[in-house]
Amino acid sequence: MTVVDVVRDTENLTLTFVAEFAAPVERVWQVWEDPRLLERWWGPPTHPATFELLEVEPGGRAAYFMTGPEGDRFHGWWRITAVDAPRGLAFEDGFADADGTPSDAMPTTSALVTLEATDSGTRMTTVTTFPSLEALEKLSEMGMEEGMRLAMGQIDGLLAA
Repeated sequence: MTVVDVVRDTENLTLTFVAEFAAPVERVWQVWEDPRLLERWWGPPTHPATFELLEVEPGGRAAYFMTGPEGDRFHGWWRITAVDAPRGLAFEDGFADADGTPSDAMPTTSALVTLEATDSGTRMTTVTTFPSLEALEKLSEMGMEEGMRLAMGQIDGLLAA
C-alpha cells in the first residue's frame, strides 16, 4: 500500500501521512501541480474531486469540490503559502460553501508536503497542522484519516500511467 505510516500527534496538533512511491520526485510532484492528476486522487474513490482553480505558486489559490455517491458536492479551498518545486509545497486548507466562500463553521488546517528521493523512488510526507485539539478531533471523526489513506492510495495508479 502507498501509505506506510500515519502519526496522530495530539500534543503538536498534527496528523502526518508518509507514503512511498516507485517513481522519481519530479513525477510525484506532477500529481500536485497538474489539476487533472490532482483531481484523480485528492478525494477518496467514493468522493472524486474536481479542481476549478489551481495556482501552484506562493499566494496562489485552489478551489475544488468533491462529489459524493449521491451527487452531493463538498467544496474546499487552498491558499498556497510556499512552493519549492519539485520538493514540496505548503498550503492552508479549508471548507467552503457552493460559491467558494470559506466556511467559518469548519476549521482551517495548514499542510506541508515534502517529497524526498529514496533508493526506490520517492517518500512523500504530508503534515497537517490543526488550530486546536477540538479541530483535530472533529476532522478525525469526520473520517479525514481514512479518507486521506484511500485518496493517497490512488497515486500509484497515476504514476504507472
